[in-house]
Amino acid sequence: MATQISSSSGYWKGIASCLVATVLIGAMFPVMTDALRYTDPFTFTSLRYLIAGAAFALLLLHREGAAGFRANGESLSLAWLLGSVGFCGFGSFVFLGQQLSGDEGALNASVMMATQPMMGLVVNALLRRSMPPLPSLLFVVASFTGVALVITRGDLHAALLAPQHFAASGLILLGALCWVVYTFGSAHFTRWSALKYTALTTWLGLTTIVGVNVVLILAHVIATPTLTSLGAVVPHLIYMGPIAGFVAILCWISGNRTLGPMNGVLFMDVVPVTAFAVSALTGTVPNGAQIAGVAVTASALVLNNMYLRQLARRAQVAAPA
Repeated sequence: MATQISSSSGYWKGIASCLVATVLIGAMFPVMTDALRYTDPFTFTSLRYLIAGAAFALLLLHREGAAGFRANGESLSLAWLLGSVGFCGFGSFVFLGQQLSGDEGALNASVMMATQPMMGLVVNALLRRSMPPLPSLLFVVASFTGVALVITRGDLHAALLAPQHFAASGLILLGALCWVVYTFGSAHFTRWSALKYTALTTWLGLTTIVGVNVVLILAHVIATPTLTSLGAVVPHLIYMGPIAGFVAILCWISGNRTLGPMNGVLFMDVVPVTAFAVSALTGTVPNGAQIAGVAVTASALVLNNMYLRQLARRAQVAAPA
C-alpha cells in the first residue's frame, strides 16, 4: 500500500514538474518580445546563459562535488559541439527570428516549440535510416500545417507577398531543430547524469555564445551594449535566467525522468497555449486562424503519441514470452 502511495505521489510530482516547466517556457516568449526592444538576441543569450550556467554549476557542485566537473571518459569536444548547437543555436536563431517577426514573434516561436517532438521523429528516422510509419508522417505534416496557420494568420496570399516572414520563421525553425539535436545528443553521454550534461554543455556552449557575440560587436553587426540597454533588460533577465533558464529546465528533466519521454512530450502543447494567453494579456491577441493552428499542431502531437503507444503495445504483445 505504501509503495502504491509513493508511486502515485511520484507520478503527480512528475506531472506537476512538466506542467511548471512548460508554463515557464511558454511565458518566456512574450517576455523576450519586450526584451528585444532594448537589446539584441546575441547579447541577451550570452547574459541569460551566464546566469543559468552559474546556477547549474553550483547545483552540480552541491550534488556531485568536484568530480562532477570531470569528463569521466566522455568527449568534451562533442559536449562543446552539442552545447554550442543547443544553447548558442537555439538562443540565437529563435530569438533573432522572433525579433524579425515583430510583435507576433512570440506566437510564431511558441507554436514551433510544440513541433519539436515531430522534428525528433524525423531526426530519429534520419539517424536510423528508416522511414517513420505513414500515420506519423501525416501527423508531422498536420503539425506544420498548424504552424503555417499561425505564421500566416490564415492568409497565405498575404504571407507570400511578405518574404521576410519566411526568413524569420526559418530561423525559429532552425533554432528549434538545434534543441532537438542537443536533446538527442544527451544519449551519447551515458556516464554523465542529466544535471551534469546540462551544466557542462551550458558552460562549453557559452564559449561559442560569447565568442560569436564579441565577433558581431567588433564587426559592428550589432551595437555595443550600453549601461542603459543592459539596465532595461534586468527584469527580463531575472525571468529568463534563473526561472526560464534554470528552474524550467530542472523541472523538465525531473518530470521526464519520472513520467518517461513519451508522457513528458505531451506537455509541449502547454508552451504555445501559455504564450498565446500571456501575449493576449499584453496586447497581442491571436486571431481565429492562429488559435486553430495551435489546436491542429497540439492535436497532431497527441494523436501521434497515441499511435506510437498503440504500436508499442502491439510489439509487446507480439514479443515472445
